[in-house]
Amino acid sequence: MITPTESERERQREVFSRVLQYIREDRTIRLPDFDKTRSRPSDQFALTSVGIEENGFGGSVNGFRYQFEGEEDLLHLIVTRENGEPLTAEDGQRVAGFVLPGVPPALIWLKPGTYSQHFFVGHDELPV
Repeated sequence: MITPTESERERQREVFSRVLQYIREDRTIRLPDFDKTRSRPSDQFALTSVGIEENGFGGSVNGFRYQFEGEEDLLHLIVTRENGEPLTAEDGQRVAGFVLPGVPPALIWLKPGTYSQHFFVGHDELPV
């Protein structure tokens, strides 16, 4: 179960609002630029550190990090643990449920992994 703090809730609202704004404006949501000067939990799996750079499309909740990217008609959500440890698909689904409010889980496609969980949802499924 996800039990966000008030600051995590506020960040989620900011991020999701920005995602919807970009979709309405038909703008591409890009991953943050890679900061080579930052310490990373793992150099073995690049996606475990996506989103550690400050950016408008990512945040964290209960020790998990989430990062959005997308273009055209598909939104991609990446979920990892902040400490770089493995996470289950169910962990990722709980985070996706928090950061994608109002989107029925059956409409979110999951590509499971060991260190990162990837979710895809069509723009037309979002409450734009």
